[in-house]
Amino acid sequence: MKATGIITDSHSSISQEEAKLLGIRVLPMPFYIDGECFYEGVDLTRDTFFERLESGASISTSQPSPTDVMGLWDQALEEYEQVLYMPLSSGLSGSFETAMAMAQDEKYAGRVFVVDHGQVASPLHQLILDTIGLIEKGYSAEQIKRLLESGKERMMIYIGVPTLE
Repeated sequence: MKATGIITDSHSSISQEEAKLLGIRVLPMPFYIDGECFYEGVDLTRDTFFERLESGASISTSQPSPTDVMGLWDQALEEYEQVLYMPLSSGLSGSFETAMAMAQDEKYAGRVFVVDHGQVASPLHQLILDTIGLIEKGYSAEQIKRLLESGKERMMIYIGVPTLE
């Protein structure tokens, strides 16, 4: 059994294909478009999302279901002793708090480490690549969690948009 695995969500900008190459798992995030549920990277592409957005569709997001999250954890724990779960930043979603509560369950305690890294999109993508390097250097899941969380206050994201629509 391998020591430490990584699970993130599709807000990391890591596709399912890239995840396979990296040896990690990516939880597809749900989007509701005109009341119909789609999963990012599974049955909803980025192009389709923006086409629907531009056409005026009603779009909302939701946390992944606890069943989906724990199912992915269970799969990973068959292969890894410990798992780093790196969802969307706690500042942007309740997914982190929900995952923290689930990780307290006896089944996951001391095995699933939910990381509050403060990132999303490309910065989260890079953070995951850096995390893979830390695992390869022999850092434990608990050590990595501490390192990533201690650095979040020193990171910033700047976003430029062509329009405020």
